[in-house]
Amino acid sequence: MINRWLFTQIDNSALIIFRVFFGFLIAAEAIGAIFTGWITRTMIEPQFTFNFIGLDFLQPLPGNGMYFYFAVMGIFGLLVMVGFKYRWSMLAYTIMWAGVYFMQKSSYNNHYYLLLLLLIMMSVLPAGNYFSIDVKRNPALKKISMPRWCVLAIIAQLWIVYTYASVAKLYPDWLDYSVAKNLMLGRAYYPIIGDLLQGHWAHVSITYFGILFDLLIVPLLLWRRTRLAAFFFSIFFHIFNSIIFQIGIFPYLSLAFTVFFFSKERIHAIFMKKKEFYDKNEVIVPSYKKILIPVAIIWFAIQIVLPVRHWFIPGDVLWTEEGHRMSWRMMLRGRSGITNFYVVDKADPKAERKYINKKDYLSKKQLRTVAAKPDAIWQFAQRLKKIYAEEGKDISVYVKSSVSVNGKKRRPFIDPEVDLANTPWNYFTANPWIIRYDDDKEK
Repeated sequence: MINRWLFTQIDNSALIIFRVFFGFLIAAEAIGAIFTGWITRTMIEPQFTFNFIGLDFLQPLPGNGMYFYFAVMGIFGLLVMVGFKYRWSMLAYTIMWAGVYFMQKSSYNNHYYLLLLLLIMMSVLPAGNYFSIDVKRNPALKKISMPRWCVLAIIAQLWIVYTYASVAKLYPDWLDYSVAKNLMLGRAYYPIIGDLLQGHWAHVSITYFGILFDLLIVPLLLWRRTRLAAFFFSIFFHIFNSIIFQIGIFPYLSLAFTVFFFSKERIHAIFMKKKEFYDKNEVIVPSYKKILIPVAIIWFAIQIVLPVRHWFIPGDVLWTEEGHRMSWRMMLRGRSGITNFYVVDKADPKAERKYINKKDYLSKKQLRTVAAKPDAIWQFAQRLKKIYAEEGKDISVYVKSSVSVNGKKRRPFIDPEVDLANTPWNYFTANPWIIRYDDDKEK
């Protein structure tokens, strides 16, 4: 049963055309980062970046090195698109993108995480076996079919992402439209549509359409009777997101995924008429079966468990941020705060607290991050400790911080009596120096 379900051979037109779309989009992501100024703001202007904790060795290349880094990524993306040295080009882009993703958090985006997962998956899928330079150079590589698990894995990954994105929206601030209102308020200056987006009807529509779309889009695309309508809804939804939220390639990548939901015959007829259509449905059990199944079980177990880890950490994740990343909590909240840092020279007998001017160390984007994100606050304290240590001083760092979530009244966020420079970061449990309140949901 498992063999028939996973290893039945099906036509591979969907995967091949998706590779072309995917290669173009990841090339556009890399090259676009150069010309939109994203690299300048995120990698060049800051003195350092807020890398994922524990990966301190990941810092931008000096000078203009990151421009060349992204240019090389763009080239690898184009090589993926045309299928030249596909596997190596895909792996190279994956490794380089992983470096970018873990190198900085000031521009954190759930879509960047999704892209990393997809890059890993595409690195193992047989997407270069047709309509590629590799096949032209070596016709023995040519295949017109693929095992069914290739499609099932992609659909399962998307289903997990969209389902968690929908469930995460089921909380008061989203359901009372305040999140949508705040999001649209920041787009009031848009020509033509800016005023329309301020209407209550727009906030209600965005709130509930967002929940229903994320929850239902994969099942509706899978069901033949609703597939076409769901596809047109997807076009509207993702183009709207692209215009309003300007979130890079993600809306277009999401549309590209729909090739896996339409019938194999239709995708073949639309995109690859000259290709021989495969319809033999042979069951070919590969030699890698013993590796594939346990790896797939581990992969999807992580995908299911990781987004719910915040339920095992005391406090509301909307407030503490602990367990927020890698959990598909997309556009769920707005955070702002006022955070001041003070250092104390341990050798100073008076032990006076010295105020730190954050602008001396941080870029504008980083200032917003440090104002309200606990891991960035802790990391900046560690950064100050390192800077002063280079001057031969052993210091303590204290923080006075107040934060607002979704426009609510600011409340104290960090225990001002805790020396963050000499306090460890708890990866999997609560950090006690984050102030929790009785009205926070106990996870």
